[in-house]
Amino acid sequence: MVIGLAVSVAVQGVAADNRASDPRFEEVEASAASMERLHSLLVLVDGEPRVERVFRGGDLETPVNIKSLSKTVLSALVGAAIQEGVLSGVDQSIADALGDRLPPDADPAVADITIGHLLSMQSGLERTSGANYGTWVASSDWVTDALRRPMVGEPGGRMRYSTGNSHVLSAALVAQSGQATLNLARQWLGAPLNIRIPDWLRDPQGVHFGGNEMRLSPRALARFGELYRLGGEIGGQRVLAEDWIDASWTPRGRSRFTNDGYGYGWFITELGGERAYYGWGFGGQLLYVIPDLGMTVVMISDPNPPSPGGAYRRQLERLVSDMLIPAVQGDGATSP
Repeated sequence: MVIGLAVSVAVQGVAADNRASDPRFEEVEASAASMERLHSLLVLVDGEPRVERVFRGGDLETPVNIKSLSKTVLSALVGAAIQEGVLSGVDQSIADALGDRLPPDADPAVADITIGHLLSMQSGLERTSGANYGTWVASSDWVTDALRRPMVGEPGGRMRYSTGNSHVLSAALVAQSGQATLNLARQWLGAPLNIRIPDWLRDPQGVHFGGNEMRLSPRALARFGELYRLGGEIGGQRVLAEDWIDASWTPRGRSRFTNDGYGYGWFITELGGERAYYGWGFGGQLLYVIPDLGMTVVMISDPNPPSPGGAYRRQLERLVSDMLIPAVQGDGATSP
């Protein structure tokens, strides 16, 4: 087990294990504490805790709603499903993966959508996020509603961020495995990572929400981030194929909201001169992995009220780029 992920529960406003703060990170912690929406900050370097702070809200062991960071976790489940032979690969058509769940009156071009297109948000379907989100989740069948939407682009074309894409993947996992997405998550991630994965919201047909509403603790998210940082193997156990990590971190599209690249459930950017990969949930739920610095960062925030124009997310990003990365670069314990 990675050192630092099983230490004692945090006490509000102090380091989680009551150690004296590392002076290299005191300024980081003070800046983080001043952000009224930030609940907790967990920073690991080479698996060792450098920052473990709870400023408000629950402790580091309590599961919280990670919002759209669920998409990053779902991508890992798809990778595990391919590894286990449940799905044949990213080129498998969604028509093949869904079987009779594919609406017969969907646009014929839907048959050309693949697992990979859904993962990279390149299905070509009209988005179910943003202004369309409310009507989509109010529908009687989320999978059918998402796939009946008009094609506004070619499969494999421009990235259009859409929670419906991820939810269709959850339905494909159920269709191909005969098991609930929750069971697969506990089997393929929960058990090998030794993390708790509580039940979460399901659609009217009983399919677990594929792109939102998952609940994981900050420590569980850190463990998940470490899995990717370590190339899919953790604690001497192979959980995900190393080439799946590489594929997930290969940009295929670009977000019009952040201008960052997007792979399979992960955003790709450069921060402080370092290549960085992150999962992002509404309201400031963030998981950063910066492999060259051996760094994994978890940030949990109060999602309300919404931050106009993404100002709060950029504030958190600056904390990483302008303060955390320089602190880690000056830390002699980091990997070469």
